[in-house]
Amino acid sequence: MNVPLPKSRLGRGLASLIGDTPSLTAPRGPAEGEQRLVGTDQLRGGRFNPRKDFREDDLAELADSIRSKGLVQPIIVRPDPDNADHMFEIVAGERRWRAAQRAGLHTVPVIVRNLNDKEVLELAIIENVQRADLNAIEEATGYRDLIERFDYSQEQVSEIIGKSRSHVTNTLRLLKLPATVQALVQGGSLTAGHARALVGRDDAEELAQKIIEQSLNVRAVESLVQTGPIGTPGSSPRKVREKDPDTRAFEKELTDALGLKVEIKRGSGESGVMTIKFGNFDQLDYIRMRLTGMSE
Repeated sequence: MNVPLPKSRLGRGLASLIGDTPSLTAPRGPAEGEQRLVGTDQLRGGRFNPRKDFREDDLAELADSIRSKGLVQPIIVRPDPDNADHMFEIVAGERRWRAAQRAGLHTVPVIVRNLNDKEVLELAIIENVQRADLNAIEEATGYRDLIERFDYSQEQVSEIIGKSRSHVTNTLRLLKLPATVQALVQGGSLTAGHARALVGRDDAEELAQKIIEQSLNVRAVESLVQTGPIGTPGSSPRKVREKDPDTRAFEKELTDALGLKVEIKRGSGESGVMTIKFGNFDQLDYIRMRLTGMSE
């Protein structure tokens, strides 16, 4: 018998949406919806799924796990708006569906929920971001879809996703990179940290190849981009003075707290300079509010 489960708010994170985390006080299971078994051929991939890259080795590993333990977590679906004849569109769990097919499963557990397009996109991004399943370009594309398709502000996106506004802003900036550089991020050749340093550079593609060929770390790239285009006088990266572990730990703690890059340069004795980097006036205003104790 199919029993509807109690409702909850959409914006409480992945665990409350799909029942991923057990609780001693709250009932197990999804926030709402109807649980049932359906055929794998009755499902289709989600049109709003920000994840586009399904790696073969990841699918093979998950398929092996499903063969031995079964598909423990159900797939979230909605009635297919384009095909109401016993068909469902996947909202969250497309990777599990693909792996289940590889594992030879003919039926899979699903949770059927009635969701509009906006809720589908929200939930798909939340699941993928919280599981770290998206590369930085896919993540940025998902944020852009929420903003352009459904008129979200960056602040609203940050609240829904559970990330800082500066994280959302910096991630969206990656979409300003040339398509070839974005492809390198999607393929894993460049990290998001590398790519952020190339935003706004006319020689971004050339720099990207240099990063890959020389296996440059993010710190070296940041030094490189401050010296001017490749091939111009003084274009060789400056030698970076090694910082002691305490200084690096202090920088990381402040960077994590603010969501913005913090650098500390030691001077003579106990003196020094601390720099907080911002990319736009919104981030500058955010720094002002943090320093003055104001709240938004």
